[in-house]
Amino acid sequence: MFRRPERMQFAALCYRFRKKSAVPEMLLITSRDTGRWVIPKGWPMEGKASHEVAAREAWEEAGVKGEPSSDSIGSFIYEKGMNNGLKITCRVHVYPVVVFDMAKRFPEKGSRTLEWVTFTEAAGRVAEPSLRALILDFQTQLLATMQPDEPRSAAQ
Repeated sequence: MFRRPERMQFAALCYRFRKKSAVPEMLLITSRDTGRWVIPKGWPMEGKASHEVAAREAWEEAGVKGEPSSDSIGSFIYEKGMNNGLKITCRVHVYPVVVFDMAKRFPEKGSRTLEWVTFTEAAGRVAEPSLRALILDFQTQLLATMQPDEPRSAAQ
């Protein structure tokens, strides 16, 4: 049976730390067509590196301004419904973006719902199991970097 090759997309896992508690949280947005909870993602752009595309999509879809990591934290696969009813398989490479600011006006304002939630809440809302795993794994890595160093004993 004929099977089309996977298409590639790039996504931003946008995160920040709450001002008073420094608890990390991430941004979820709704898709424009089905209203499912997703992260900002899009197609490759000529002349832009994959992490730059992820940051650009975060800006266009959610008004996020931040610093993307150039290292992907992994990928997930989903079926994208096209306008003609066809579904295509997409592999989405995910890049963390630490958010510094959010714009009041941005290209897709009003066409999506945005919500900052805990990583655990986000993992419970997204449909793709492999995206859920990426979210929880990233949370674990992020929390590990926030832990203070173990105290050293005086005997060392």
